[in-house]
Amino acid sequence: MVKINLRAWREERNEEAQKAFSTRLLLTVILAGVVVFALGEYIDSQAQRQNARNTFLQGEINQLKTKIKEIENLKKLKEKRLARLNTIQTLQGNRPLIVRYFDELIRVMPEELHYISLVRSGDKLTVNGLASRNQDVSQLMRSLNRSVWFGEPNLTKVGANASSRSFNLDVQLLKGRAVD
Repeated sequence: MVKINLRAWREERNEEAQKAFSTRLLLTVILAGVVVFALGEYIDSQAQRQNARNTFLQGEINQLKTKIKEIENLKKLKEKRLARLNTIQTLQGNRPLIVRYFDELIRVMPEELHYISLVRSGDKLTVNGLASRNQDVSQLMRSLNRSVWFGEPNLTKVGANASSRSFNLDVQLLKGRAVD
């Protein structure tokens, strides 16, 4: 019988299979390395791109914050200017009232009465004067009460000298009330 040695053929086949396996394994490792490297580069590029977007957005947010601060400062400036404007308008509106008050004080003053001093504090006027009779002071108080420019007078002090009567009275200043 002939003896055939198949061992060499099997060994060659096993070596070829081992080489093919090693080659495939090496190619798979290389391919996996390339895939991992490419994936890492892709993720890095996406991260850099997102960081660039974040930086851009942060810059825009900072610009908007600056603009918001400017707007708030402008609003404060506007409020200050409106307050000044209102004050000026109030002063301009009240300016003719002083003339009206003086004109009305002269109109309601009886013949034998003299004003010594007029002191205004807020919406209150303090009148110090001299009268020859008590009736003149009473007439002045009634006339002030009837006036559209003055409120109800309040007599605070009456003094008598030899020839005249001194008096002090407070009266509320009005901006012209409706006549009944």
